[in-house]
Amino acid sequence: MKKTALLLAALLTTGASLSADTTAPAAAAPAAPAAPSTSWVFTPSFASQYMFRGVRLGGPAFEPSIEYDQGNLAVGVWSNFPIKDKVVGQSDPEFDFYGSYSFDVAKDTTLVPGYTLYTYPNAKKSNGFYKLTFEPNLALNYTISGWKFTPKIYYDFVLKGPTLELSAAYTIPLPDLKTELDFTGTVGTLIWTDAIPDISPKAKNWGDYYAVGAVFPFQVSTGSKLNLGVTYTKGSNNFIKVGSDHRMENTAAVGRCVFSLSYAISF
Repeated sequence: MKKTALLLAALLTTGASLSADTTAPAAAAPAAPAAPSTSWVFTPSFASQYMFRGVRLGGPAFEPSIEYDQGNLAVGVWSNFPIKDKVVGQSDPEFDFYGSYSFDVAKDTTLVPGYTLYTYPNAKKSNGFYKLTFEPNLALNYTISGWKFTPKIYYDFVLKGPTLELSAAYTIPLPDLKTELDFTGTVGTLIWTDAIPDISPKAKNWGDYYAVGAVFPFQVSTGSKLNLGVTYTKGSNNFIKVGSDHRMENTAAVGRCVFSLSYAISF
């Protein structure tokens, strides 16, 4: 889960010299390559619901994050602090450590491997929650006619299963308002074979989800931006099955409209 660089790299050049035996100047030495640009982005954020892949994990929450960017590398920490309607046994707070690196593979196409380490320090296994899961991912970004398409695959090594997603994004400039309108849409499906800790036989969880949303970003200053967002997301066909028992519907897979307000500060 957006990044801008704020510092210009220094460009080192070497001057040309004249030879006493020639009338033409020697060729200038090639300029040294620019160092990768770097920045930090701190983003305090509030969300009206905590929804994850179509499943409601809580009510209103404070969700601050901080990210470090250097060239094509991005690493950061996203967190969630429930304000209301906390799910019993779920961690308060949650810290997710993530990273990614972008490779240019062709014109308008990038390959982005990444990872997320989800941590729930106060989660209770007795309530069916893990304290930690690890999920590498691989995305392919392709841009055509202003549309950005991103197929992405995740695999969680603790929950033991993949998540497949396809996202699309489109931006409409609003020059009269000195802003833009950023549209996004995502469809996904997941299947985990070890969804609940410390039970035998294992619990399987699978389901589908989608989300559509829009964000209004407003540039407040050179290094800060206010973002107003609204997203509708819904989970469906989400079930839990333990061993040979009959499958049970996951009642937390619901449809909700999520409003968000964030303030990104770059330095």
